[in-house]
Amino acid sequence: MKIFKKIAAFLALFIGLMSVFAGSKVLLGIDTKDYTILTWLVSYNIIFGIISIFTAYLIWRDNEKSRSLIFFILAMHFMVFVYLKFFSETVASESIKAMIFRTSIWILIAVFSIMIPKYFNHKR
Repeated sequence: MKIFKKIAAFLALFIGLMSVFAGSKVLLGIDTKDYTILTWLVSYNIIFGIISIFTAYLIWRDNEKSRSLIFFILAMHFMVFVYLKFFSETVASESIKAMIFRTSIWILIAVFSIMIPKYFNHKR
């Protein structure tokens, strides 16, 4: 069952590195967009990218604290998605799609690192 946790750790590392890399390029002006950039959202993505990288390490090490961080990240991404979708008037559709992508990946991470191992451990 460790393979599922390893996959989850890889996904967390991938999404974290991607968020830090893409967000940093935008904040540094290296990557320009032809739609409205919400600086707070780019900063949020970088911060949560760093948290994701740390969480990937904890998942890989099979540390119990990873569960709390997984749920925290997933809940935050979902709340930001709800805000962007229903309450923000200046958000670009690309930002909403990116948050759906992040939330979906974190659902997979939760399933692979928590739900599947819990199911197989319960069956033993």
